[in-house]
Amino acid sequence: MAISLSKGQKVDLTKTNPGLTKVVVGLGWDTNKYDGGKDFDLDASIFCLNGAGKVTSEADFIFYNNRKNSNGSVVHNGDNRTGAGDGDDEQVSVDLATVPAETEKIAFCITIHEADTRSQNFGQVSNAYVRILNEGSGAELIRYDLGEDFSIETGVVIGELYRHSGEWKFSAIGSGYKDGLGGLARDYGLQTS
Repeated sequence: MAISLSKGQKVDLTKTNPGLTKVVVGLGWDTNKYDGGKDFDLDASIFCLNGAGKVTSEADFIFYNNRKNSNGSVVHNGDNRTGAGDGDDEQVSVDLATVPAETEKIAFCITIHEADTRSQNFGQVSNAYVRILNEGSGAELIRYDLGEDFSIETGVVIGELYRHSGEWKFSAIGSGYKDGLGGLARDYGLQTS
């Protein structure tokens, strides 16, 4: 049975699941009925961070146009441009055993593509969640439903996998960003134009 988290909660992942090395992180969301008549495209973005909370290179920023980190231990499994249907909208495979040693944290974010030009924000998004599955068995291990009502934000850090004393843990973050992907990229150490 999956552990259901609330904002700010942290939970062991590998300590409570001995031998677990490969996980799938599923992200999902729905858009509310009214969206202003424009397409609504949400995207999963992943930042592999060092001890200072920054990426060490652009290869540590994983998204639909850069689908894996430098050694292939974190892989974005494809862009869903509509969010239609049940289940995960986008998934990320993580091989915990081969994540580079300098990566201490992996941040999972959801942003709204072209939010400003389309006048869209997370106030128009519902049922957003992140869940972690055992890749081998498909069993859901951890789930965090983003219940907060973000009204003006265009990006959200939904959760983080991080190393602690040689084990991997997960933290439910739920932190919104008004300036979406640009703000996230800047805060995580990427130069934005």
